[in-house]
Amino acid sequence: MVAWPHLSSAIPLFNRQTGQNCMACHAGGQFPELTPYGRLFKMTGYTLGERTVPVSAMVLGSLSKVANTSKSDDPAADFAKNDRLIASTASLFVGGKITDNLGAFAQITHDPYAAQSDNGSFHGRTQADNMDLRWADRFIDEHRDLIVGLSLNNNPSVADPWNTAPAWMQYVPVPSPGSSQFIDGAAPYPGYAAGGNIAGLTGYAFWNRSLYAELGAYGSSRGALHVFSAGVAAADQTRLHGLNPYWRLAWNREWGAHSLMLGTGGMVARVYDDPLDTSDNSTLHRFQDWNIDAQYQYLLDPHAVTAQLVFAQQRHHLPGFLAGQASGFVNASGQPLAPSSSTDTTQLVRAKLSYVYQARYGGSLGLFSLTGNTDTANQSSGFDPATLTITSDPAAQAPSTRVSGNLSGNPGTRGWTVEAFWMPLQYLRVGAQYTGYARFNGAASNYDGFGRNARDNNSLFLYVWAAY
Repeated sequence: MVAWPHLSSAIPLFNRQTGQNCMACHAGGQFPELTPYGRLFKMTGYTLGERTVPVSAMVLGSLSKVANTSKSDDPAADFAKNDRLIASTASLFVGGKITDNLGAFAQITHDPYAAQSDNGSFHGRTQADNMDLRWADRFIDEHRDLIVGLSLNNNPSVADPWNTAPAWMQYVPVPSPGSSQFIDGAAPYPGYAAGGNIAGLTGYAFWNRSLYAELGAYGSSRGALHVFSAGVAAADQTRLHGLNPYWRLAWNREWGAHSLMLGTGGMVARVYDDPLDTSDNSTLHRFQDWNIDAQYQYLLDPHAVTAQLVFAQQRHHLPGFLAGQASGFVNASGQPLAPSSSTDTTQLVRAKLSYVYQARYGGSLGLFSLTGNTDTANQSSGFDPATLTITSDPAAQAPSTRVSGNLSGNPGTRGWTVEAFWMPLQYLRVGAQYTGYARFNGAASNYDGFGRNARDNNSLFLYVWAAY
């Protein structure tokens, strides 16, 4: 029962392996945000402690409620499972210490709402999720403390030890039904265009608990590495051309109960337009992702404070056959719209402040702002050239999309999330989130052309998250 536990690393098998309470590795016990000790455990390859039963599981039940479901042709489809308690998803974890220098973290996830038939029934899917196989060693003397390692993984930045990394900043699982499409986890978050379920090898070093560097490259998950995308349909996989570089640099300082990190990272990716046809390099999408991030922690029982800030930019160069295309929509006078752009650029700012008291009661406030250039290729709503109206009639020459439609061609989305949670046990978390929108798909009002406003997407999300 978990909501797409796409990002969890707080697995009880690590707790059993080290003999430590969850608070030792996680800020205030709030999984998966890592403490300095938790970061060392990860960078040393999950090898601290003794070998134990290398299996644990995680489940999540949730309820999502969208503020306004009336502006829709089919609310039951657009907001499936709205205001209903569901068993969202579940994960099985395998990992821990293999040898003194070799360890692993592997997650397999089942999503019971992964697909929906025309009759409205849902179908589940089980697939590989985050996977990280590591070799690491540590060299300590009176003059130095050096950790070096290699990570074979399937998600750029999954090896990163800070929760401002794209793979880790969003941690509350996201259910698949339409009622959850506007909750915090579905709002804009930092991410690399290559996505997950690919294959990469990175090498990293952490010197004197101060400087961290990680370099590597990613390609498609093929051959022996196909396990990294097991369960993902071929048509849904990311296919990369050759090796695609990834980097991460960070400065870290720890003093007393405080720790501070300032860093940057990025990736260049060449992604085939059709994963089923990689024969033509002229169909490649070329992405340049980079980010600047910072994290501050104050950890002194009974208080745990974590502040995170990320600025991320993505530049997307479209393949020639998609650039300069005429839009199917027209303006209100029936005149053609500008052709699509050859390059799109977006910028995202994401900030979060969380507090936990006695490793039991906590809350957080998050802010997000996505901006970018306007491009007619982004439009999914507009005036139909035959009728000069905005219509969702599928028989129209250019039908528009309700609820998730974009009338402006601009990606601008801005909002906030407030959360409160309670952890009666170290393996159980009960939480409530409320996400509000000031802007969505480029507008505060009528963003889809059918009168839907950004605030109509405000969403309440209740969850029960357990791992054992």
